[in-house]
Amino acid sequence: MASAVDPAGEPIPTSAVLTAAAKHIQFNCQAENVAFLKCKKKDPNPEKCLDKGRQVTRCVLTLLKDLHQRCTTEMDGYVGCMYYNTNEFDLCRKEQEEFEKKCPLA
Repeated sequence: MASAVDPAGEPIPTSAVLTAAAKHIQFNCQAENVAFLKCKKKDPNPEKCLDKGRQVTRCVLTLLKDLHQRCTTEMDGYVGCMYYNTNEFDLCRKEQEEFEKKCPLA
């Protein structure tokens, strides 16, 4: 895996990409995630929360694209390490530090 995005610049949300960006997703998409979880708790019918789910997906994909544009090398390095090491954070601390230094939580 060479990049977190496809040739058109669209994010590829693999487990390595999502795991590497987890802190950013938690911080930046919290409102969308909470609204979705509240909807699911209120109504177990999956159809009732499709719009909230789309909002979460839109937030995450937009965030991934933004992160990749701002810190391409660091994100690709971290994602590549996570992919190679089966999402083991402990084996990718150096790459994680470089990524978080270049793209801190905003």
